[in-house]
Amino acid sequence: MTTKSTLKLTRGCYAGPGTTIGYKTGSWRIQRPEHNHRPAPCHAACPAGEDPQAYLALLDEGKPREAWESLVSVNPMPAITGRVCPHPCESGCNRGEYDDPLAIHSIERFLGDEAIAKNWAYPVTDVPTDAARVAVIGAGPAGLSAAYHLHRQGLQVTVFDEHSEAGGTLFTIPDYRLPSDIVRKEITRLLDTGIDFKASHKLGRDHDLEDLQQEYSAIFLAPGVMKSSDWNVDGVTPRDLHQGLHLLKQWSDVGSLPEMKSAAVIGGGNTAIDIARLLRRNGVDTHIVIHSNLPDPAHPTAEDMRAIPREIEQALEEGVQIHDHHGVKRLILRGEKLTGIEIVRMRKLPDEQGRLHRVAFEGTESILHVDQVIPAIGQVIDAEGMQSLLDGSRHFKVNEYGLLNDKQPTLYAGGDAIEGNGGTVTEAVGNGRVAALAMAATLREQTLPTLDKSEAIAFKNLNMEYFEPANRAEQAILPVAERIDEAEIERGLSSQQAEHEASRCFACGNCLRCDNCWTLCPDSAVLKTDETLDDGSHYVFDYDFCKGCGLCAVECPTGYISIVGE
Repeated sequence: MTTKSTLKLTRGCYAGPGTTIGYKTGSWRIQRPEHNHRPAPCHAACPAGEDPQAYLALLDEGKPREAWESLVSVNPMPAITGRVCPHPCESGCNRGEYDDPLAIHSIERFLGDEAIAKNWAYPVTDVPTDAARVAVIGAGPAGLSAAYHLHRQGLQVTVFDEHSEAGGTLFTIPDYRLPSDIVRKEITRLLDTGIDFKASHKLGRDHDLEDLQQEYSAIFLAPGVMKSSDWNVDGVTPRDLHQGLHLLKQWSDVGSLPEMKSAAVIGGGNTAIDIARLLRRNGVDTHIVIHSNLPDPAHPTAEDMRAIPREIEQALEEGVQIHDHHGVKRLILRGEKLTGIEIVRMRKLPDEQGRLHRVAFEGTESILHVDQVIPAIGQVIDAEGMQSLLDGSRHFKVNEYGLLNDKQPTLYAGGDAIEGNGGTVTEAVGNGRVAALAMAATLREQTLPTLDKSEAIAFKNLNMEYFEPANRAEQAILPVAERIDEAEIERGLSSQQAEHEASRCFACGNCLRCDNCWTLCPDSAVLKTDETLDDGSHYVFDYDFCKGCGLCAVECPTGYISIVGE
């Protein structure tokens, strides 16, 4: 006996109720979408390890304090680094291939200044009284960064410095670039989080390394490089030779410079540019002599001057004369007093083995009539108290975590004192952070932190159909005619400018929560969630019904969705 079905089908119906759920069309699929967070180029390029996309997103949402907290979870000194960093993040910014790169350093400075003005508290908690004790030698950028992150890791930190206040070489940067009151305010707020600071304590004079190792569970060495490298021309130096860094320190300490009418600064780093600009402000006819070439921002090369390009440009605007591809051939002396230098054009040429050497071109000599020559060719460590660790080297040799050697797993180093450091404040901040995380993990016998070396997402992976051109927000610059004292040259962004700039971010490699995947999926196989998921998105792929068409990946503005084979 057969039972007659009671199901009534309409003329347009070809399947009974429930058959869509019962028949999982995802079985057709040969590829599928996945959420694939990749670092934005700005994040990958930042020596401090900042993720600008993260704090730009918060600022774009109208949450400046949360944006600052995100920023200082990595870099505790944004008001400082936002002024002096060469911002490689902007050179890597994907927006630069569309219109103009984001003004990331300007936003970093804006958030740092806002925190100082509004006294936002650093996101730290109290350290247990029985926590391990760690010593930091040197209160420059690397030492302060290490101390802050050690404190965030729940360790008791004491910072020692030979000077009367913390800051190190930050106080040798002229006020027109980095106002000293900003340095003091930011560092004071940082130390007030609960970091013990002992001023006027010099390693090798007031305490030695062996005693500190007995008292503290680990030590981070960040002595900086305050001792100038030796300089001469065929063994000859003027009697009244002044080193560039010493002159900057003298200006910072007493506000005066030796009397001179003209000077040649030797070197192409930031110290050379700083002292040259300072001399021009004091009416000195100033020249820079450098083996390297003037940088072209559009075509950077390994032979460019090491100074920040915008500082070089401003120096030229102010009347500093730069003689690139030149070296000093001889000093012209009257008795022991300098009356001029002979310079000659130089180029790198290969020798018989193909190795490049700088060669002077005979017949290209010329005379610069100057009454001072000021070397600014780099500095080395004052090795007092650390001779055994240096073993005759000019810098500490460390691994990627800042560890000096496996035989002494409690000794770390960072900042300008380590071999291969680029000499920037931002890089020193990054050294301090990485070493602090490694020190904390080692003391707790935990796995060392993973250093993210993922490849940054490229411009070609973004969908430009979802973005509109927008002008970059620029900081106001003091006119050249008004650059006559220590007034800061770059004025910073307004809150409106900063918010506008944050809105220009592409959010490369991250979920923009735009709903494209959810809206456009032809199979409704993208499910929207109330809360943010572990992968940073608000969406889940329903693979039972996703056919792998790839539409979601194609229409994802930020390249966050990838299509992979099953």
